[in-house]
Amino acid sequence: MKISVVKNILEANDRIAQQNRAFFDEKNLMVINLMSSPGAGKTSLLEKTIHGVKDVMRVGVIEGDVQSTRDAERIAKSGVPVAQINTGGACHLDGNMIRETFESFNFDDLDLLVVENVGNLVCPAEFKVGEDFKAMILSVTEGDDKPCKYPLMFRESKLLFINKIDLLPYVDCSVQSIREEALNINPALIFFEISCKTGEGLDAWYRWLKETVDAGKSS
Repeated sequence: MKISVVKNILEANDRIAQQNRAFFDEKNLMVINLMSSPGAGKTSLLEKTIHGVKDVMRVGVIEGDVQSTRDAERIAKSGVPVAQINTGGACHLDGNMIRETFESFNFDDLDLLVVENVGNLVCPAEFKVGEDFKAMILSVTEGDDKPCKYPLMFRESKLLFINKIDLLPYVDCSVQSIREEALNINPALIFFEISCKTGEGLDAWYRWLKETVDAGKSS
């Protein structure tokens, strides 16, 4: 009975996520579901990305947190539309939560919507929200054992950002090990080794993002 309840919850969410996806497709909008553990650098990457593509792309952000509006306040300073979702304890966002933010945006004025999910390496990977794809951030300060410990997150993601590489001289972490174990789980995973502190690797991410959004609009 317990397995059946969980299955029903996921199936109901998938239906709502599909409806969200259809709506985003009508608006010709690219949607990224950004996931990581707390403190890996989701908001920092968003700030850098907004600044890095502002001349060629219109970005909106949905912020998900258990409590507070601190991340949304940071993003709002970048001058982009942002909506805050406080889950009140839930460890992930779901399709219905995303739908409730629709009135906060004029989607006709956006090219890209980024959903910053709740900081967690388990639940966000299970719940679709209507995204084109999921992207994950792993900071080198978390160690290189996360792919084998949290395989679903790596399996469900299209992109993996390995962040805080400026700290590699000071931590016990092998980027090569992360790559090998992650590719064993998801051979199609796309990697970006970055530092939001120094800017290293971000230009390659901006180029990939622009090309992907442009390709989506022309298809």
